[in-house]
Amino acid sequence: RAPGLSHLAAAPAVRSAVAEWQSWLAHGKQSSEHTVAAYSRDVARFFEFLARHLGAPPGIADLAALKVADFRAYLARRRTDGLESASLARELSALRNLFRHFERTGLLHNAAIGTLRTPKLPHSLPKALSPSQAREVVESAAGAKATLSDEAWVVARDAAVLTLLYGCGLRISEALDLDRHQAPARDSMVITGKGRKQRMVPVLAIVRQAIDEYIAACPYELPPEGPLFLGLRGKRLRPEMVQRLVRRLRLMLALPDSATPHALRHSFATHLLAGGGDLRTIQELLGHASLSTTQRYTEVDSSRLLEIYDSAHPRAS
Repeated sequence: RAPGLSHLAAAPAVRSAVAEWQSWLAHGKQSSEHTVAAYSRDVARFFEFLARHLGAPPGIADLAALKVADFRAYLARRRTDGLESASLARELSALRNLFRHFERTGLLHNAAIGTLRTPKLPHSLPKALSPSQAREVVESAAGAKATLSDEAWVVARDAAVLTLLYGCGLRISEALDLDRHQAPARDSMVITGKGRKQRMVPVLAIVRQAIDEYIAACPYELPPEGPLFLGLRGKRLRPEMVQRLVRRLRLMLALPDSATPHALRHSFATHLLAGGGDLRTIQELLGHASLSTTQRYTEVDSSRLLEIYDSAHPRAS
């Protein structure tokens, strides 16, 4: 059974319907494992709340009868728990997805959830590193044996992962989901991103070299259909291990808190744009479904230009 739904606080018919929704998410909509897991946890929390709010595990009729006030009470509870607007918006998105599935399958209709407004999100720009900072992170991982790890193959692995994130603009999940047979042998590779959509990305020679050095140093067998990047115990490397590595590098290099693995992807896009790359091409490389998502990088570039102007232009002050 999938994460978050093993003890769903709901009547048997609802538990069965939620399990069908979850299966549709994974196989019908082809959402990533991370999305399915996150949505499942969100839905489980909602049903825990409902069981207390209604006094009993909800059935199908209870879900159909929910009012706007019931949904708002849940969101208010989650706000009290300390959730920020972005997390609340995601939880509401999960619930809308579930109730739309219920309606599509003819199980129930609830008009109230469609009238809820998404929490207003603050306008934030992607937090990219400067070219020198991004290079410093990657190079420090490659030369980190004395400070971060005694295992030479782990150092080679960490350098390969960070070089891949910055050199190809991958999401951390895309990099760690790669199997051995998908390691780049040429100047391009196929990446499976969100929604199982595939895209072609160019691969720099330095990226191939870093991955080849890791493969040569890895003490474990790397079968073609097995994971490319391994942890210390020979299992697929987990995202939190890479996040921990970058936190340690961040402290060592005195970088801002925004220096995360995902910041390397932002840096890839921002630096391409600054170098003359066009938005449509960058959109394809990043795997963005909408050009408007990619257009945020033009704001990053503009804000950086203003910073340079304010600090360097003799008439700026």
